[in-house]
This record gives sequence, structure tokens and C-alpha cells, in this order.
Amino acid sequence: MECQTLYCLLIDIPHMSLLIEWRNGHNDMLGAKICLFSLPGVGNVGKSAIDALNSANDATELARLHHTSLPPLATLDDDGLLSPPHLSVRAIATGTDSHILTITGTSQPLEPNNQGLMARELMSMLSKNDVQQLIVLAGMVDDAATKEIFIVPSSSAYRVDLEAMGANVRRDEPSSGAIGMAALMSSLGPVYGISSACAIATTIGSSGDIIASQNLLMSLDKWFELNLAIPEDASNKLLEKLKQISPKNPSDLVSELTQNHDAFYM
Repeated sequence: MECQTLYCLLIDIPHMSLLIEWRNGHNDMLGAKICLFSLPGVGNVGKSAIDALNSANDATELARLHHTSLPPLATLDDDGLLSPPHLSVRAIATGTDSHILTITGTSQPLEPNNQGLMARELMSMLSKNDVQQLIVLAGMVDDAATKEIFIVPSSSAYRVDLEAMGANVRRDEPSSGAIGMAALMSSLGPVYGISSACAIATTIGSSGDIIASQNLLMSLDKWFELNLAIPEDASNKLLEKLKQISPKNPSDLVSELTQNHDAFYM
């Protein structure tokens, strides 16, 4: 939807590089306490999951976050209008007056110092809007035989809460640490008074691992009792892709791939 004068408010935060463009008549985060965050990364697991979740739950765009650290690439939006680089903040209704936030985009800062700057300003924004929990969705490269969904918190208190919820909390992964926006956003929570964690799905790292994305969403929905509409089974999307490649029996291939996900990860 085109941003009209009455429905768009820009807030330029002093001494910061973040510009908030409010959309569709909104001027706050609707009191949401949980935020799901992901940017393009390994297998696009997290971003694909959030994109699918937004679509399945008719998420409403609340704001666009413009940051000087994003690569200077303007793209066409859904209305065919040229749009500057940004992250999209959307809200999904989970009850009468309850929402969760999702934040995602098509790119992230390339330089480490810009990633740090942007992460700190995003965390500050979430804190000022009283967001209590931040879950960063990400993929982690592993061998094809490993298919895991787990979560790594950034504070001992939040770890206790997650374990009480029945989440698969890991203390030994990622064994070599993590880098990038996902790592910064999920680890900075305690500095800003936010319970933050990184929810990880293992993947071989190929583009568009839709099965890992769906499994990640199903785990989060179970652990956090989000009661959200989970996108259609990933095998349907896989079937569409195989039909494009034009095999004679795409449904047979889907059966093989979904019975043994290792083949998909290849």
C-alpha cells in the first residue's frame, strides 16, 4: 500500500542512523511483547520462515526501518513503486488485543561495524517499545545426516524459562560461536533488558531450505504456544519446484525427499 500523507509518519532518532517510517496509519508496535527476527542467511531458513508466517497469518505492516548501514539498493515494492532499502516490521494478531511482531528484510549490512551499529539501534528501538522477548531465526550449516531444531538463549534466567517451556535448549552449539546480525541481535538482549535467543535449524546451507524453515516454525509454535497458522506442508512447495524442473513423476520424488530429508539437504 502506498504511504499517503495521513498514514505515514517519519521519526528521525537524533544522533542515530535509523529512520522509522510508520505505515498504514500506525504509530506504535501495538504493545507486542514477542518479536521474531531474521535476515537473509544460511539456507535462508529464518527469512523464509518469517515470510511464510506473515503470508499465512495476514500480517499487517506497521513500519519500515530505514538504516544507513543497509546496502544502497532500491527495489520495487508490491505496488510497483521504487522503495529504498529497509526492514519491514509486521504484526500478527494472536488474540483480541494481542500481537507478535516480525522483522525481516532482503539484505543486511555487509561490514562488521555497520552490523554492530544497526543491531544496537534496532535493539534500542525494541526496548523503547517494551518488547520483552526477541527470537532470532537462523540456519546453521551441518552435515546432511543432522536435522535439528534448537534454541540458544543469551541469559541464564531466560534459559530456565525456555527449558520450563519444553524447548530444546542447547549449551554446546554453535560450538565455534556465531557472527553477523543474527548473532548480534540474539546476544544483545540482556544489555537492553530483553530476553533474547537464537532459534536454529540445521541445514546443509543450500538456498531455500523450505523443510528446515517449516520445522523451525512448528517447533517455535509448540514451545511458545503462539497458536499461529503454520504455512502449508513444505512438500507441496517442493512439488511445485519439481514440476518446474519437469520430472515425469514429481510426486514420487517428493515422497522420497520427505521420507528422507537428507536427500533434500543435498
